[in-house]
Formats: sequence, structure tokens, C-alpha cells
Amino acid sequence: MQIENPYAPVEELKVPLFENKGIQLFIKREDLSHPFISGNKWRKLKYHLIEARKNNKTELVTFGGAYSNHLLATAAAGAKYHFKTTGFVRGEEIINPVLQLCDWFGMRLIFVSRSDYKEKTNLYHLHFGADPNAYFIDEGGAGENGEAGVRELLDDLPESFDIIACSVGTGCTFKALVEGVLSKQWPTQVYGISILKGVYALENLVQHIPQNYWQLFHQFHEGGYAKTSPELLAFIKLFASQTGVLLDQVYEGKMMLALHKLVADNHFKPGSRILALHNGGLSGMLSLLQ
Repeated sequence: MQIENPYAPVEELKVPLFENKGIQLFIKREDLSHPFISGNKWRKLKYHLIEARKNNKTELVTFGGAYSNHLLATAAAGAKYHFKTTGFVRGEEIINPVLQLCDWFGMRLIFVSRSDYKEKTNLYHLHFGADPNAYFIDEGGAGENGEAGVRELLDDLPESFDIIACSVGTGCTFKALVEGVLSKQWPTQVYGISILKGVYALENLVQHIPQNYWQLFHQFHEGGYAKTSPELLAFIKLFASQTGVLLDQVYEGKMMLALHKLVADNHFKPGSRILALHNGGLSGMLSLLQ
């Protein structure tokens, strides 16, 4: 079975704040690619899957937290493309909707302590070092294979944009976009909205690239990873009612709220064309329903 590219159209959104400031807002609907292999997860898994198949590997082994979109995407991709899957889960053993879905897609879950989880390569070699059928995928699909898949989404874009904005976790997507824009020599700046608190080392990923190609914002994390606020949840509801587009509270809600705050502060010139990447992650909203 061929590992194809995802369906991810670009839509223009009519949002009153942006229209009043003379700014066009577009969204790339990577979230529409698949209910569970969603958004940049598909992009970051694509070349891992191709390499695993090329090398006759039959089991994908990866890592994530208890509500990891990446674990769920890998489990679903494994089922779709006929790989076994194993996920190392950070923290105490629990049951939640995301991990239940991973189980339904056939993923074996191994819970490990937070200290052991930091040594992912050691975990892999301890459990799978002697297994010739196993294939290692880093957390979030990070690495060259993941970045190669993300860069391909730039080839889908029908028009040029002044700003391409994305949420930033591991930094894989952000780095790939900055490098992709540089290689195309586009007059475009990539805005990264960090959803992590105080992780300024993310800037090291793109320090080798001229500053005019990127900006990384650290003030819109709403308290840190997976943290939320009444303001953020109210914004997500308002945005959904204005556009019909649902955003999660861990990644894309924070990214879009950041853009709204920047627009309100007149950060962008009138006439600017902004493309926001909706990189999926909606399964993370299941934590709000418990």
C-alpha cells in the first residue's frame, strides 16, 4: 500500500478583528488529513513509514505522554499500513480516551518512569535492541525524516504569504518550515508560537538561519505545556463559532490566540497575508471531557 500525501486545503477565514485591521487570514487545514493521523503528525511520520517499509521492518516503536497525538497517530498509521506498534508512555500507568484509542488501533503500551523516559535510546535498545524487525521513531516524529515530510507542505501552497505561523512543541515543524522557506527564497517569515514555558533553547534549532526568516514567541504558552486558562477556552469557543474551525487547547488554540493578540496590538502591517497551520491535535481535547 502506497504511503500517500495528506489532504490539506488552504481556506481563507473571515474574522472580524483581522478584517478591521486590513489583514487577510488563511488556514492550512492539515487537521483534515485524517481523524487520527492528523496534521503535521502525518507529515512527520511519512518518511519514517517509507524507510521502515524499505528496510523490511514490521514494528514501529515510539514515545509520548499520556495524551500524545503522536502516539495515537503512530498507532493509527501502523494499523492503516500494516505495522505492529509499541508506544513508551511517560509517567504512571493510567487509562484515558487517547490511550484507549491507541489500544484499539493495536498499539502495545509500555509505561515508564519520567526519569527513564528521558533516555529514549536506552529504552529502545533495552527492549528492542535484539529485534531486527523493530524501527525507532523519536518522540513526535522528530529528526530528518520528520522534517522532510513537513517541508513538503510548502509545495502545496497556492500563493505566497507574508507570515506562516505554527505552534511549536519539539520544534521539528518550525525548523523544517524555516529551512523550507529559506531554500525557496520566499519573502516570508515563519512565526513559531511556543506552547512550552521558558524553553528558549528552541531558538538553537534555527540560529544558523538569518533572523529575517523567523521569529519565535515565548509569551503565549498560557502557563506551560497542556496548561490552559479561561481566556483560552473562551477564545476557542468564539473562534469555532466565527469560523467553523475547532482548535485544541494544547497547541493550535494557543497559536491562534497569539495571532489575535498580535493583530490587536498592531504587530502586522495592513495588507499582510497570514497563513496559520492547523496541525491537528484535536484528540487532545478529550482531556477536557473527562
